[in-house]
Amino acid sequence: MSSTFYMPAVNIMGSGSLVEAVNFIKEQGFKKALIVTDSALNKLGVVKQFTDLLEQQKIVSIVFDKTQPNPTVGNVNDGLKVLKENNCDFVVSLGGGSPHDCAKGIALVASNGGEISDYEGLDQSKKPQLPLISINTTAGTASEMTRFAIITDENRHVKMAIVDKHTTPMLSVNDPLLMVGMPAPLTAATGMDALTHAVEAYVSTAATPITDAVSLKAIQLIKGNLVTAVEDGENIHAREQMAYAQFMAGMAFNNASLGYVHAMAHQLGGFYDLPHGVCNAVLLPHVQKYNASVCPERLKDVAYSLGVDVTGMSAEQGANAAISAIEQLSLNVGIPVGLAVLGVKKDDIPLLAENALKDVCSLTNPKQASQNEICQIYLSAM
Repeated sequence: MSSTFYMPAVNIMGSGSLVEAVNFIKEQGFKKALIVTDSALNKLGVVKQFTDLLEQQKIVSIVFDKTQPNPTVGNVNDGLKVLKENNCDFVVSLGGGSPHDCAKGIALVASNGGEISDYEGLDQSKKPQLPLISINTTAGTASEMTRFAIITDENRHVKMAIVDKHTTPMLSVNDPLLMVGMPAPLTAATGMDALTHAVEAYVSTAATPITDAVSLKAIQLIKGNLVTAVEDGENIHAREQMAYAQFMAGMAFNNASLGYVHAMAHQLGGFYDLPHGVCNAVLLPHVQKYNASVCPERLKDVAYSLGVDVTGMSAEQGANAAISAIEQLSLNVGIPVGLAVLGVKKDDIPLLAENALKDVCSLTNPKQASQNEICQIYLSAM
């Protein structure tokens, strides 16, 4: 059975890599950028830091900073209008997962036409997107290097999962100097998002030796550095190690896909506009309890990478240890203990479960569930 491995052609990592990225852009001969970001980064001066570097290379930039935390169809349409009005020849996403996903939507529709909803699902586009450079400022989503884009359909209150080889950026940039200002709650949420990516990819039915290797290393780095990054955001070493961890977790799930944690979290984000990383963190141990009956050996490996001494443990004991270690790490970084605290209502769970089973991420969960079983997982996480 063959497998295809997707990631950007060029990936720049480490302190000071933003400058190297601008040199790369100049070498491509691009003339005018649409910079897709959010208002917070614009106000903080991060956007100006980048546009000044572009200006030094005589590259014009137009800033679209209207991306919402859960980017919407409306955000994509508005950004696309700005791109067309200014005849931009490439797109830069600057920020975390939301600007990256919004930029992918803009770049994909710019070259393929139609509406972003036309591309929901797996590989629905015909043409490569407009060239996209993705500069990351968080350590979690890995959207700067994946073929995944999550866009909220505000009319249906559903997060659309777009998994398309044509949304892969041509360049990803992870400069930890851009991450030091990230607040502790965002650091925690994005870090737990990265952990979820690694765990779900490792237990995925589409896992390969390549994705296994990067999944386990990502888990190890997250265990060793997330708490420090949350408690001391100025710690460059912890920030850099978390950047590597989330990138490797992205390599894993970009090719092995995900599972029910993401399929269920997408519904919570679309329905209640909740933060994605927090939803993943709350759901992760509960979904793995459901999965443990079919992949205890794999979860035992997860426990080992989380620093648990699994010597003498059975596979089942190792799986339970992994779940406990996940719960403890989540508690240590201040993640809410349940969905009820986030405003999730029991009456909505049947609809959330129905939509979760339609999400493309559900296809590679190691154990397939009925709607009632998904409901029970939601209820256990309340």
